[in-house]
Amino acid sequence: MSATLRATPLAINPRAHALPVPVLGGWVPRRGVVVASVSIALAVLLAIVALGLGDLPLSPGEVVQALFATDGSFTSTVVRDWRLPRVLGALVFGSALAVSGAIFQSLTRNPLGSPDVIGFATGAYTGALIALTVVGTSVVTASLGALAGGLLTAVVVYLLAYSRGMQGFRLIIVGIAVTALLHALNVFLLLRAQEEVAMAASIWGAGSLALLSWDKLLPAVIGLLLCTPGLLLVPHLRQLELGDDAAAAHGVSVERSRIGLVLFAVALVAIVTAATGPIAFVALAAPQVARRLAGSAGIPLVSSAFVGAVLLLGADLIAQHTLPVDVPVGIVTVVLGGIYLLTLLIQEARRRS
Repeated sequence: MSATLRATPLAINPRAHALPVPVLGGWVPRRGVVVASVSIALAVLLAIVALGLGDLPLSPGEVVQALFATDGSFTSTVVRDWRLPRVLGALVFGSALAVSGAIFQSLTRNPLGSPDVIGFATGAYTGALIALTVVGTSVVTASLGALAGGLLTAVVVYLLAYSRGMQGFRLIIVGIAVTALLHALNVFLLLRAQEEVAMAASIWGAGSLALLSWDKLLPAVIGLLLCTPGLLLVPHLRQLELGDDAAAAHGVSVERSRIGLVLFAVALVAIVTAATGPIAFVALAAPQVARRLAGSAGIPLVSSAFVGAVLLLGADLIAQHTLPVDVPVGIVTVVLGGIYLLTLLIQEARRRS
C-alpha cells in the first residue's frame, strides 16, 4: 500500500474561493456549495420517486398532494405513514454515516479511515447482538447495546493504537484487526443463540430500512440531534488536518479534540446501526465522492452529508425496486462499496506503475 493511499493530503481551502460557514470549520468552497445544492435537488427528486413507487404507484403530483393532504385518504396514509419514514430514514442516516466517515478520514488522513473498516460499526453490531441474545429482543435493548458496543470498541481501538500520540495508519491497522475479532465473536453469538433470535439478528445484521416506522425513526433522529453539539469541534478538525504541531500552535487541545471527534463520530454510527443494523461502505465512499466532486484538498463535511443521503436513498431504491426480490439495503451498499474499493485500488496501482 503506497504512501499516496496512506496519506491523503489535506489543507484549508483558500478563502478567496470559499463562503463563510463558522460552525462547519470557517469556510466552505464555492464548488462545495454547488455540489451540496445539486445533491439536495437530487435527494428531493429521489425522495419523490421513492414515495411514488410500490404496489400503489403514484405520480409526482399525487405524491406531493398526498404529503399535504388533510382528508385522511388511503393515499396519504400510504405515503406519509408507510413510505415516508423509510425515505426520511435513508436521507438522515445516510448523512450521519457520511459525516462520521468524513471525520474519521480526516483524522486518519486516509481514504480507508471509515468506521466500518476500523471496526466501530461492527462493534455496534456486536453490542446489539449481546443485548438481543442475553437481555432480550426489543428495540430499546438493541439500541442501547449498539451504542455501548460502538463506544466500547472505539475506546479499545484508540487505546491499542495510541503510542506517544495517534497515527492514522496505526489506527486503521488496529481497527481492522479488532473488526476481524468482532466478526468471529458475532458468528459465535449467532451460533449459540436460539434459532428465532439468531434469524432475527441475522436479518437485522444485514442492514435494512424495511422495518422503519415513525416509532423507530423518531428516537433515532432525536439521538442524532442530541449529538449535534459535536459539530462545535469541527473547527478543531480543520486545525488537526494541518498536523498536531500546527494545531497545538493555534491553541487546540489536540488529544482532547481528537477524542471528542471520535466519540461524536462513533455515536453517529452507533445510533444508525441501532436503528437499521450495520450499513457498510456509505461512510467509506460518500466523503471521497464528495471530495472529488467538490475538488477540495480536504474532505468537505457538508457535501459529504448530502452525498451520503443520496447514496443511501439510491441504494435503497435499488434494493426495493430493481432486483427480483426485495433485499436489505446493506447488501446493495456492500456491492457498491466493493466496486468503489476495487476502483480505488486499481487507480492506486496505476499511480504506482
